[in-house]
Amino acid sequence: MSAQTPDGPVGRVEQLLAHIVEAVGVEAEIEVTEDAETLTANLAGEDLGLLIGRHGQTIDAIQHLAYRVAYRGEEERKRVTVDAAGYRERRASLLQHDADQAAEEALRIGKPVALDAMNAVERRVVHEYLRDRTGVETYSEGDEPDRHLVVAPITA
Repeated sequence: MSAQTPDGPVGRVEQLLAHIVEAVGVEAEIEVTEDAETLTANLAGEDLGLLIGRHGQTIDAIQHLAYRVAYRGEEERKRVTVDAAGYRERRASLLQHDADQAAEEALRIGKPVALDAMNAVERRVVHEYLRDRTGVETYSEGDEPDRHLVVAPITA
């Protein structure tokens, strides 16, 4: 990044993403917004697969960098989300579908059901999605990179 760093988290994230997009050689529109709880960056364009990466690994790494850059030297921090071409929404929909199936099976058989290994961002999506679901609880087991989420029936 240049010696002249923009003020504020939004400007720093915009600059970081512009550098990444240029370095990767893709064309993307960058939109960064901030509300009371979250800083959200969206990349829109064609052929953004390089920015998403296999199983979302690249976009997760970009998101981590964006968080570090956004709040470097600041005490107050917010959640940072970086998405490219709607990947996170599509992935969340698939995870929620899998979570619904696991919850139904756990209730049907009365035993915990383990989902496939997933990263921390994806596990949080499932935990939050099933948090208010009656009759089941969720917890994580294992060590990275094989850490997975378990959906278990709540026994009285």
